[in-house]
Amino acid sequence: MSLHPRRKRLATQWPTMVWLVVVWVFLWGDLSVGNVLAGSVIAVAVTGLLRMTPIDFHGTVRPWPLLVLVGRFAWDLVHASVEVSWVALRPRHTPRGAVIGVQLRNHSDLYLTMTAELCSLVPGSLVVEAHRLTGMLYLHVLDVEQSGGVERARQTVLDQEERVLRAFASDAELREAGLAPGGRSPRRQEVGA
Repeated sequence: MSLHPRRKRLATQWPTMVWLVVVWVFLWGDLSVGNVLAGSVIAVAVTGLLRMTPIDFHGTVRPWPLLVLVGRFAWDLVHASVEVSWVALRPRHTPRGAVIGVQLRNHSDLYLTMTAELCSLVPGSLVVEAHRLTGMLYLHVLDVEQSGGVERARQTVLDQEERVLRAFASDAELREAGLAPGGRSPRRQEVGA
């Protein structure tokens, strides 16, 4: 017995529907039966009526790397907030901003989006463009000098991508990205080292 295509699509979109309900409840700021029901109706309407491209996820969720990703993201939020506050409050200092390009290791839409969102949510940087075919992110960095220079800003994005891949990518995707499953990626040699 085969399912109708629309029902089949709804059946495969349950993680998206759950996520939409969670976002709805967070937006209202109240966990109540009414909010969960309203969020469920909206989630079914969004996933059932709007034509969305399915996201291929061939990876696996790894609890320890996911914890590392979340913990480091929380640290980055606090650290960057202090840095941006210092830039704003520092007298007679004009920040030197720049737009930098970063070539990501993986070209998956999912990992590109996750990396771009995590980088944009950290104060002091904002993704201005993402090329999904080439895996290139372009970010505006508020103060390059305070970020440690252009290369350090690029490495920060690559480190974020590595944490995302280690938390969610399959072993094959990790190998393809040049990251040995379970190990650390080799660091680039510093000039003059």
